[in-house]
Amino acid sequence: MHKLLIVLLLVINLNPLNAQFDGVDPFTAEDEDLNIGGDIFSDFNEDIESAQIAEDERFFRYGRLFSIQFGLGYTTFSGNRGQAYEDKLPSLSMAYNYFKDFQNSFGLGVAYSRHAFFLGEGDQYRGYQGNDRFLGTVNVSMIRVFFNFRHYVETANLGTAITYSNPYLTGRMEYWYVSNKFASSAEAADDNGGAFGFGLGGGLDFPVEIRESYINVEMLMHFVPYHDIDTANYQCRFATCEANTFEDFSGNAFSTTVSYVISW
Repeated sequence: MHKLLIVLLLVINLNPLNAQFDGVDPFTAEDEDLNIGGDIFSDFNEDIESAQIAEDERFFRYGRLFSIQFGLGYTTFSGNRGQAYEDKLPSLSMAYNYFKDFQNSFGLGVAYSRHAFFLGEGDQYRGYQGNDRFLGTVNVSMIRVFFNFRHYVETANLGTAITYSNPYLTGRMEYWYVSNKFASSAEAADDNGGAFGFGLGGGLDFPVEIRESYINVEMLMHFVPYHDIDTANYQCRFATCEANTFEDFSGNAFSTTVSYVISW
């Protein structure tokens, strides 16, 4: 009888259904194993937020928030427009830039350049009320208003000289207003017009005082469908013409600008 009781007690203690009496719920134990470290998605978000906060703090401490720059430069052209124009120095520019972070900025600006071309004897300007007349020098002024985006290249793994120069790539949306004034003929009306285009290029920011002042050098190529790009006014109308006659005024613009930058 005593042996039977001992066997029954052993069977009861080994029964998995009675494991709860040991003070440990097996299902609870499994849940705890699955939840080690908490929610992986929450942990990931917390890491991103912490890194972003640290980056923002570093930017507000060491970065530039905005800048104003004043520049002098040179603007020239390719194609028929380049053959016709005599470029006059200097081009003038002014721009404001807002820095989103260390590598990206947005800006607004305006630039101005002057040029001239010469209609010699025998050249025919068809826009002069249908009359053939020698018109001499034509003075050209170009005003462009632009919105730009700059992306500063990551230079952490590059040489000291490159890092010091702060290289960037830039793109612009531009509006060019072109005015042609016929200096030798008071009766000839000015030929004015505007067009939207864009510019692509790059530049360098050399610090004079870190975060406070810089020397900026920027080079751009401009693609603009000028109002007179397809003009026939300067085409040859006779068997023999002077050298300065042009089928059209096609051509792209190129600009180089050196600016003094004040930053905050």
